[in-house]
Amino acid sequence: MSVPAARQTLQIIKYLASHGGPVRASTVARDLALPRSTTYHLLRVLQDEGFLLHTPESQAYALSPLLGELGSSVVSSEALSRLATPVLERLVAETRLPVVAHLGLLHHSDVVYAAKVSAARAPAVVTSIGVRLPAHLTATGRAMLAALPVPQVTAIYSDVAALAARNGTGHVTRAALTALLDETRQRGWAIEDGDIIDDYGSVGAVVLDHNGYPAAAIGLTFRASTIDERQWTLLGRATRSAAEALSRRLRGA
Repeated sequence: MSVPAARQTLQIIKYLASHGGPVRASTVARDLALPRSTTYHLLRVLQDEGFLLHTPESQAYALSPLLGELGSSVVSSEALSRLATPVLERLVAETRLPVVAHLGLLHHSDVVYAAKVSAARAPAVVTSIGVRLPAHLTATGRAMLAALPVPQVTAIYSDVAALAARNGTGHVTRAALTALLDETRQRGWAIEDGDIIDDYGSVGAVVLDHNGYPAAAIGLTFRASTIDERQWTLLGRATRSAAEALSRRLRGA
């Protein structure tokens, strides 16, 4: 039995998986010897269903994190990083402050950092690509945890007797974490002030996929002593706007 559309769709997925970065539709059509109209139609359907990411800057396509459930998580995280980098660059430029912008992914109870952009004179931070930090201590982690259903957060920490507190000293209760996540939801972005490194603060906002699930989070880190209360709010709002922009990209909008 021949089903041309299904075969062509799988060819496109395999083709994009074999490339290290986004590919233009015309290149896909040429290399797979497919009609351009068919290629554009199939790419659009895959994008609408959440399987592809579209990069506006290059008008190109790459596999989305959704395909990470079916294949390599490395491919999906790299694709998300490429999609996020222009958003991080704009966020840093718009703040006009010595900040570091980063993209974090939630892996069980940890945040793994997948992208980073630093402004001039920005402080040195521990959020290098590949670094893992406890999600409940970071702004990006708190933003993603706050977007999860409460039972899922409970399940993530069900086998943890106590949660490490500031700089690894002491512990926080699950009740305190619940209250912190409630505050994050009400505010619209997460805050971390000295919980990882003294005098370093961060704000973070969640990136939602087409199902409304936290695919990632964008964060800004800075020296807290150089930022006043008004600037904390402005940076939080800017980070939330950047996260919403990346969410729209994930959904193909």
